[in-house]
Amino acid sequence: MPTVGAMLKAEREIRQISLEEVAQVTRIPLQSLRRLEADELESLPGEVFVRGFLRSYARALDLDPDQVLTAHGGVVAPSAAPAPLGSVSAPERGRRIGLVVALAILLLLFTLALSVVLRPRRLDAPVELSKVQQVISAEPIWA
Repeated sequence: MPTVGAMLKAEREIRQISLEEVAQVTRIPLQSLRRLEADELESLPGEVFVRGFLRSYARALDLDPDQVLTAHGGVVAPSAAPAPLGSVSAPERGRRIGLVVALAILLLLFTLALSVVLRPRRLDAPVELSKVQQVISAEPIWA
């Protein structure tokens, strides 16, 4: 029985597709494709990558990826939805306190800035200018 690499290489040669074209379509490095076809799977990064490479290679050749993975001997993942993750935990208490302190400081700074901007102006005109105007209006100039 031929190995997975030999089977993929034979199918690629039957379809007259170059290895460079497969590398371009699948975005798998050319050296990794050569290792797949030579069945040098131990020199590839890991089983997860090997399975992904085989799946992509099979799709590029219009083969059934599950059959290729079965021929490889890898476990074919079910097409069902992935298992749900655990419940989301509440944030740590220390983070809550830090958030409350930060919000309190921001509120204090906002209040301070607002009080500076909206502070009533007590003396709109200088006192001396107001007194001079009263003195001038009290005495006539041509008398």
